[in-house]
Amino acid sequence: MDPRSSTRRPGRLALLGGVALSLGLAGIAAAWVRAPGLDQAATTAEIDIHFSAFGPTEVVATAGVPITVTLVNTDPIDHEWLVGDEAFHERHRTGTEPQHGLRPTEVSLPAGSSATTTVMFDAPGEYLFICHFPGHEAYGMVGVLRVLPAG
Repeated sequence: MDPRSSTRRPGRLALLGGVALSLGLAGIAAAWVRAPGLDQAATTAEIDIHFSAFGPTEVVATAGVPITVTLVNTDPIDHEWLVGDEAFHERHRTGTEPQHGLRPTEVSLPAGSSATTTVMFDAPGEYLFICHFPGHEAYGMVGVLRVLPAG
């Protein structure tokens, strides 16, 4: 009888088990790092509008990476979601556009509706999102899209 035929190879089994364990731990670590609330950038977000307020009021994205935002207006009145820099908002504070929707950073939301848009900012920074309907900004319908540097 050949002694090699009856010899088991626990080394291979141990090696496979170690690899599986390592991959499992890496997956858990990756999920933990990307968990909500840990200040990581997202590629999707949902913003609810209720009682004339955005929730959440902060969304984090990465420069140069598109983020798809779903907006849900549960209020019985219309709102809008406009995101951009201060010059952009100054134009809209004095503007007269009653409807938006042709530009990803300008979304009109009729009462009880939802919409999805995809935006991307190349430069890191803080871009406010505001509802510019009369009195809404003063009431507090303001949030921030914080764009982190890439890499």
